[in-house]
Amino acid sequence: MKTANHHVPAQEISAGYDPTVLSYIQQAATHGLYEIRGLGAKRRVPHFDDLLLLGASMSRYPLEGYREKCSTQTVLGTRYASKPIVLDIPITIAGMSFGALSASVKEALGRAASAVGTSTTTGDGGMTEEERIASKILVYQCLPSRYGFRPDDLRRADAIEIVIGQGAKPGGGGMLLGQKINPRVAAMRTLPAGIDQRSACRHPDWTGPDDLTIKIQELREITDWEKPIYVKIGASRTYHDVKLAVHAGADVIVLDGMQGGTAATQQVFIEHVGIPTLAALRQAVQALEDLGMKNTVQLVISGGIRTGADVAKALAMGADAVSIGQGVLMAMGCNAPTWTDLAGNAIDAQEDYQTLGTMPGACHHCHTGRCPVGITTQDAILEKRLTPDWAAKRVQNYLQTLTMELTTLARACGKSNVHHLEREDLVALTVEAAAMARVPLAGTAWVPGLGG
Repeated sequence: MKTANHHVPAQEISAGYDPTVLSYIQQAATHGLYEIRGLGAKRRVPHFDDLLLLGASMSRYPLEGYREKCSTQTVLGTRYASKPIVLDIPITIAGMSFGALSASVKEALGRAASAVGTSTTTGDGGMTEEERIASKILVYQCLPSRYGFRPDDLRRADAIEIVIGQGAKPGGGGMLLGQKINPRVAAMRTLPAGIDQRSACRHPDWTGPDDLTIKIQELREITDWEKPIYVKIGASRTYHDVKLAVHAGADVIVLDGMQGGTAATQQVFIEHVGIPTLAALRQAVQALEDLGMKNTVQLVISGGIRTGADVAKALAMGADAVSIGQGVLMAMGCNAPTWTDLAGNAIDAQEDYQTLGTMPGACHHCHTGRCPVGITTQDAILEKRLTPDWAAKRVQNYLQTLTMELTTLARACGKSNVHHLEREDLVALTVEAAAMARVPLAGTAWVPGLGG
C-alpha cells in the first residue's frame, strides 16, 4: 500500500516571522525595552535610485562639459531677509549637534563647507566656538529643547532654522544618552553630566501655526530682519505642513524624509514613522506651486541624499538645494574598517566594532558614544582618532565630487544652470516611484494616479 507523499515545510521561513522579527521579539521578551539606535531607516523604500534622467540627444541638445559653463550658485532666504544666503553649490550640511558629534567633527564640517562655499548647521545643544570660527556660513538651529540656545549666538549666525521635526522621528523629541554627556556638553545644555537627555517633541511656547508666526516674528526682530528663517519639518503630512509653514512666514522650508538620520531614537520611529523623501518632495513642491510661492520660498530637501545623481534628481523634482548628514559622516570614516592616526596611518578598528557587537558597514551605534572611528563620541581617547584637517579634506572631496556629478548630469540634459533641471527631465523605473514623483513610467507617457 502506497503512502501519500505529503509536503513537510521543514525549512520554510515564515513571511510574518522572519529572523529579523524573531530577533526583535526575543530581545523585547528578554529586556522589556525598545531598541535605541542611530543613523536612518534600513528598510528599502522608493528612492531617487528609482528615477532616471533623460539625457539630451536629438530633441534636446547637451552642453559640452569642457567649453560650456554650468552654474551651481544657489540663493536661499529671498522672501523677507535683507541678507539672503548665497551658496556656491546647492549642497548643504545638515544640522548635527555637538554632543551627537565631537567638537573636532563639528570643526571639520565647518572647514569643509567653507572650502566649497556652502553652509553647515549647528544642531541641538548650541554653537561651539570651533564651529563658528570654521564656518563661513553657519545656520543656527532653534529646537524644542532650547539646549544651548543663546540670543548672542543667534545674532552671530547667518541664518536661523526652526526645527519642528526630523525625518527619522517626526512627532518625537531628541535624545542624547548619558554616556555622551561629558562636562562640556552638560555645561552647554545646563544639565547634569552623565544623565540621559531627552527633549520635548514640540516647542514649549507654541501649539500651532499662529504661535509659529509669532516666534518667526520674534526671531526677525532680534536679528533686525537680516537673517533668513528656515522651518524644518519631518516628512509626514507634508502638503499641509508646508502650507502652514509658508503662511507662518518662513523664508525657506527644510524637508527631511524618513531616510534621514539621527544620533539616537527608538528603532520603531526610524522604520515605521514618516514617508519617503521621494514622496515628501513632490508634495512639498505641489504645496508651494498651489500657493504661488515656488521660487519665492526656497525648498531644501534632506533624507537619503548620497550622490550627485540624487542631488540632480531632487533639483529636477523642484528642490532648490539639498542637505546631507549621514553622507558626510560616511565620508569622514563612519562604518569604515580603519581609523587614521596623526601620522596618516590606517589602524584596524575591527576589534572595536566587535566589542559593540557589529561590523563595519552595519554599525549604527552612534548613541553609545563608542564610535570606533572617533566621530559620534565624546570620549577623549576615541575622539583623537579623527583629526579636523584629515576629516575636512575628506568631506571637501566628497562635496566636490557630488558637485561635479551634478553639473555633468545637468549638462547632459542640456542645462547651463543646475536649477534649470525639471520634472520633464525625469522618468521612473517603478510604478510606485512614478506615482510618488509624478513623473512618467519609463518608456510610457503614463503617470500613475493622473488618469488617461
